[in-house]
Amino acid sequence: MTAAPDITPGPILSSPVVSTQWLFDHLGGDNLVILDASVLPFVTPVGHSGYLSGHEQYIVGGHVPGAVFADLIDEFSAPDGAHPFTRPDAARFEEAAAAVGVSNDSTVIVYDSLAGQWAARVWWLFRAFGYDNVAVLDGGLAKWVAEKRGTETGHVTPVPRQFSAVERDELWVDKAEVERIVAGQSDAALVCGVPQSEFVGETGNRPRLGHIPGSLSAPAVQLVDSDSNAYRPAEQLRTEFAPVLGAPRIVTYCAGGIAAASDALALTLLGHRNVAVYDGSLNEWAADADAPLVAGA
Repeated sequence: MTAAPDITPGPILSSPVVSTQWLFDHLGGDNLVILDASVLPFVTPVGHSGYLSGHEQYIVGGHVPGAVFADLIDEFSAPDGAHPFTRPDAARFEEAAAAVGVSNDSTVIVYDSLAGQWAARVWWLFRAFGYDNVAVLDGGLAKWVAEKRGTETGHVTPVPRQFSAVERDELWVDKAEVERIVAGQSDAALVCGVPQSEFVGETGNRPRLGHIPGSLSAPAVQLVDSDSNAYRPAEQLRTEFAPVLGAPRIVTYCAGGIAAASDALALTLLGHRNVAVYDGSLNEWAADADAPLVAGA
């Protein structure tokens, strides 16, 4: 299939989040691509947890008008990654972005049906592959629906485009860099986005529980308002991250790099310009019997 030519660049974004009113006002605009990145967690009767694509929910339950489904499980992650949601390489990301109708002239708005961390992950991936004209819909689908804005059901077939990625390696860190941070050999602060019960080692699905030494607990679910799913006001976020805001660099992590992206987004909203995500996060760290973990607050 031949990619359709772009006509007019989409609107330029001035923030990593946009309001529901902004999106409502721009619906149907040239080169505006809306992505539903919903992923649904589940727990089996015997207590095993996992994730399902939100595609069926998107089709049957409804989505923002014109929104294209972005499959974070299969398309926007590495199929052969060591852990779920491992970031894709540049070629795979280019293919995934183009397939959902994104070009280098698009304005991309991402949302999900939960608390925004899946949308934040896709936002972070675009930034990490050199593209900044992307934002998260503040409050996501929940806020959109609560405000009685229109939704539609069924599948939206995107028009394929061409997308060129430029990797920004500085937006990621690997396990070796985290080891240097823990050892005091690298001047950076660690922020953990998992729920508090998981941070202290009371819950979790890994053989070894707890958090990386020296980490600040900033659960992604606490960054958003429990009613609207919109990010909390800047002064509240600043209080949450106060112990690390003076650090020259901040590295966020969680279980698998998803909640970490929401922490990274919140820090970006606060103006911090040197934030990176540990993609392997606790899935990788806890699998190493020699990597230190701390239980308790």
